[in-house]
Amino acid sequence: MVLNKPKTPLVWTDLPDRHPEAGQVRVKVLACGVCRTDLHVCDGELPDPKSPIIPGHEIVGRIVELGEGVSGLELGERVGIPWLVHTCGVCSYCRSGRENLCDAPLFSGYTRDGGFATEVIADARFAFPLGEDVSDVSLAPLLCAGLIGWRSLVIAGDGKRVGLYGFGAAAHIVAQVAIWQGREIFAFTRPGDSARQNFARSLGAVWAGSSEDMPPEPLDIAIIYAADGDLVPLALKAVCKGGRVVCAGIHMSDIPSFPYEILWEERQLVSVANLMRQDGIDFQQQVSRMDLQIKTTTYAMQDANTALDDLRAGRFDGAAVLVP
Repeated sequence: MVLNKPKTPLVWTDLPDRHPEAGQVRVKVLACGVCRTDLHVCDGELPDPKSPIIPGHEIVGRIVELGEGVSGLELGERVGIPWLVHTCGVCSYCRSGRENLCDAPLFSGYTRDGGFATEVIADARFAFPLGEDVSDVSLAPLLCAGLIGWRSLVIAGDGKRVGLYGFGAAAHIVAQVAIWQGREIFAFTRPGDSARQNFARSLGAVWAGSSEDMPPEPLDIAIIYAADGDLVPLALKAVCKGGRVVCAGIHMSDIPSFPYEILWEERQLVSVANLMRQDGIDFQQQVSRMDLQIKTTTYAMQDANTALDDLRAGRFDGAAVLVP
């Protein structure tokens, strides 16, 4: 499914077979999640995408060809391919253990063709072995929604009362992780979205309400998954002294001006940028100890436009997944 130009529908296109170069693998796609970042790419909200581009960065598949020099992976092995798929390894960020801030990165479905396809070429260093215990469809959302949820929770800190603004794919996963850790979840949705609020309660949230509401008690931390900058002042008002607000999306509308008093008393406002391979390793270790309930809605690969439209309109709970 090819995006030939931002703000136009994806087009099912037959392309020549592609083969891996040195250090790469060719992967047959089994499932690919549909992420809000895919919307940002397709809607032209992220600058300078590869054009044309095949979107998709929550990829589960099996290796069907190994490029020269690839070790540690085998033909037929099931792997996951995430958003960050290449780093330079030589810039100051890569050399200091911060590859998520690499000066010359490549991203699945944005600057390198992604998983809305039957096959994909990937850097072997960023193809994570997944084992065989969980279904392809359930694993796909973990490769971005799950990983960004995990990284945002780690960056948010150890606070007990956790507010989640925007209860979609990432929040419904991280809520379960946080509850498993012994924390309390406060879920914030669009005003009037009682169905999403009930969904949050069904997963164990102690409170669910509108993003315009104040929680019944001050939050220790708040994580914003919705791409709405207006939520930042609301979240700052909701956290206690010394609280932290994490903006977890790659794109957000402009943050409005707000009075200094809601930032004062050592409240912190930080962002999450991309992921590191270590995040994937750490998250997999945690997931193996939990019984996560991943809510998914599946679509045929050729119905990617419908999946994107449904995501944009909020017509499903959890995550959408494309299946070839």
